[in-house]
Amino acid sequence: MNQMNSFDGYAQLIQPATLRIERLLPGTRERVWEYLTQSDLRRQWLAAGDMEMEEGSSFDLVWRNDELTDPPGDRPASFSGGEQRMHNQIVECDPPRKLTITWNGSGNVTFELAQRGDDVLLTLVHRRLPDRSSLMMHAAGWHVHLDLLVARVAAEKPEPFWDSFSRIVAEYDQRLPA
Repeated sequence: MNQMNSFDGYAQLIQPATLRIERLLPGTRERVWEYLTQSDLRRQWLAAGDMEMEEGSSFDLVWRNDELTDPPGDRPASFSGGEQRMHNQIVECDPPRKLTITWNGSGNVTFELAQRGDDVLLTLVHRRLPDRSSLMMHAAGWHVHLDLLVARVAAEKPEPFWDSFSRIVAEYDQRLPA
């Protein structure tokens, strides 16, 4: 199994079907929690969708990746434009420390937040990814979306989403075991 240094920005394959990725973000745990749970903030780095912060509640995530950065960059031909939706459910909710949600077709995703001085350590674990292709696409997707989150929280301009995604997918193709 390929163990990658978590603070080099890349996801680690911590079990055959489980990715872990960490990011250090400026600010408080409560502020980062808002970016995870409030639709208007989450849509700036991942996907919109109102959540009722209660275990067992259902919600939809709504992606508009072409709107994440200006300019969006060159979308790969394998991705359709427009809006993508995914139905999810909150599995665990411990504000502002931990949020676990179902992830349609591939297990669940846990976000954990820990205050580290003036920064917040975000640890994301995505479990039960079904195959290498899914591992690679989710690792690259989380990588780029978390880069956007860091930029948004730090009030910095991110690089175009699709250009970053295309570059990172190629890197994960080399980093993840065949």
